[in-house]
Amino acid sequence: MQTITKHIMMLILALSIQFIYAQDTISNRNNKYKIETLKDIKERIKEEERNFLKAEVEAINLRLNSGEINNDEAESLKKQLAKRRALNIENRLAIINNKISLLERNDEGYRINNEEDLSRVGMSIGGNDDSFAGIKINYRNKPKKYDLRTSSDFVLAFGLNNAIIEGENLDDSPYKFGGSRFFEIGWAWKTRVFKNSNVLRLKYGYSLQINGLKPQDNRYFVQQGDQTVLEEFPESLKKSKLSITNLVFPLHFEFGPSKRIDKDTYFRYSTDNKFKIGIGGYAGFNIGTRQKLKYELDGERIKDKQKRGFNTTNLVYGLSSYIAFDDVALYVKYDLSPIFKDQIVNQNNISIGVRFDMD
Repeated sequence: MQTITKHIMMLILALSIQFIYAQDTISNRNNKYKIETLKDIKERIKEEERNFLKAEVEAINLRLNSGEINNDEAESLKKQLAKRRALNIENRLAIINNKISLLERNDEGYRINNEEDLSRVGMSIGGNDDSFAGIKINYRNKPKKYDLRTSSDFVLAFGLNNAIIEGENLDDSPYKFGGSRFFEIGWAWKTRVFKNSNVLRLKYGYSLQINGLKPQDNRYFVQQGDQTVLEEFPESLKKSKLSITNLVFPLHFEFGPSKRIDKDTYFRYSTDNKFKIGIGGYAGFNIGTRQKLKYELDGERIKDKQKRGFNTTNLVYGLSSYIAFDDVALYVKYDLSPIFKDQIVNQNNISIGVRFDMD
């Protein structure tokens, strides 16, 4: 995770430097060059506003064809948009013309703020149709899509972890209830299933799950051939924990009410402040298993990190569900695949905690 974060920060820094450099480029040229550049910008402004108007008219035609509005309402909206875009062109060209006039009557090296051509681009963190893994490039004045059926969320979950052992009750678990925990971080896309209703959504993505088990009674995990067992440690343990890291690909059907928000040229469904239920599962791979032991030997503190297979299952899969209000959910997941393969008695991981889906 540290490596991924480092690469993301380097990407943001590189792009930021590039944008800053671009903003200074025109300022360092002579006035003649600046004036020619501004004249080119005037043509781009006209083309941009016309393209925006075209996209907005297409959105109105979609509403007309779907029966949401009639012909008179469609024509009225088109006239309003055409008037607004014409005024946008007029105002933006006036700004450029004023800049040209400033340059024409001042000496070389006169600095201006090139907002129209250089502030079109910006970086932000979040998720929408122009994002990948939470990083997106924003363009000012970009018209919104009429119907955006897919959105994305950053997923974070954590809570208590344990195991259900074949033939035993959960109360008899050899693992600590408070000390055994799980952590999950990932990214999820959510797609509306029906065209004219948001009652059912398909939620899918990828997550990194870390399931931790802390044995009770001064015990630790020992691999004996194809069996993994708990044995008493010869010294007094201050910590004994087995961490299993899985890369999984969850898939949930999400149900729940939503609010439709209608605008002149687009509409959206919002589940803010609404209850929702997700039912589904996940499948993936075990990408690492580690046991961490802390103890004292002859007055010396020792930390022993053992990275090995411990006979843990390579292919993991299970069921999961959540009940949420807004962005916060009660989250439960259960591995159908056993924690350890080829065991005499199967153990299946179970987790319960809170989950946050943040767009």
